[in-house]
Amino acid sequence: MTEALIRIAEALERLAPAPMPAPDFAAADAFVWHTAPDRLEPVMRVARVDIGLLVGVNRSRDTLIANTRHFARGLPANNALLWGARGMGKSSLVKAVHAKLLAEGLPLKIVELSREDLPSVQRLLAHLRTAPARFILFCDDLSFSHDDQHYKSLKAVLDGGIEGRPENVLFYATSNRRHLMPRDMIENERSSAITPSEAVEEKVSLSDRFGLWLGFHPCSQDEYLEMIRGYCAAHGVGIAEEELRAEAIEWQATRGSRSGRVAWQFFCDLAARKGVTVAAS
Repeated sequence: MTEALIRIAEALERLAPAPMPAPDFAAADAFVWHTAPDRLEPVMRVARVDIGLLVGVNRSRDTLIANTRHFARGLPANNALLWGARGMGKSSLVKAVHAKLLAEGLPLKIVELSREDLPSVQRLLAHLRTAPARFILFCDDLSFSHDDQHYKSLKAVLDGGIEGRPENVLFYATSNRRHLMPRDMIENERSSAITPSEAVEEKVSLSDRFGLWLGFHPCSQDEYLEMIRGYCAAHGVGIAEEELRAEAIEWQATRGSRSGRVAWQFFCDLAARKGVTVAAS
C-alpha cells in the first residue's frame, strides 16, 4: 500500500512539478531559459564577436547601443526588432552590445529565450520581475507560420497585459522577416477572411509593438573584404592583400552569396590553412 501511495505522489509531482527555486542571478551575466522543468541556466562564456569587427551596420549598431545604454541606466528604452538579410550580424550585434555595456561597468543581464518556449514567457517574466537586476530578453530567429499561435504569447512580453511589461525587462528579437510572418501568409489572410483588413492587422500589428526596427541589408564586396581583413588583424592571420582578395571573392562566388557569415566561414578556412587556432564564434 505504501509503495502505491509513493508512486501516486511521484506521478502527481510530474504533472505539477514543484515551483522553480529562486535563480542565482549573481552566478553569471547571461542565462538561457529552459522548460520541463523551468530553469534559468547560467552561461559562463557567451559565443560572440567584438563589436569592432561588425562591419556595415554602423547606424544599427549606434542606435542599439544608445537604446540599451538608456535601459541599463534606468531610463526609458524601446523593445527592438533586428530584421533583414541572413548572416549580416543581427544576433551578433545584440550579444556584442551586451558585452560592450558590461565593459563600461553597466550592470545588465541577457536571457536567451527560444521561439518554441514563448508560451512559458509569463512564468519567466514572473521570475525576472522581482529580480534585483535589469535584463535583455533575447529571442533569436523569430518568425511565425500560418497556424502558429506563439505570437499571442509574445504580446505578453511587448505589452505586458494588465500588469504591464516588467520595468527591468527589455525585449530584443532578430528575424529575417520585417513583419515576423511570410508574405504569402499575410496575403492568404487578406484573401480568405470575412474582413480582410482586420485579419491582417492582428498579425502585422505584432511587429508594430517594437519601438525600434533596425534593418540589415546585404553587404557590398568592399564591406565583405573589410570584414575578412578585420578578422585577420584580430587573430593575427597574415596574408598578402592580392591573395586575400582573390581567394575571398572566389569563396563567395562558390557560395552564391555575400554576408558577414560567409566572411567568417572563409576566414575560418583561411586560418586553418595558415595554422592559426581560432575560437568558435
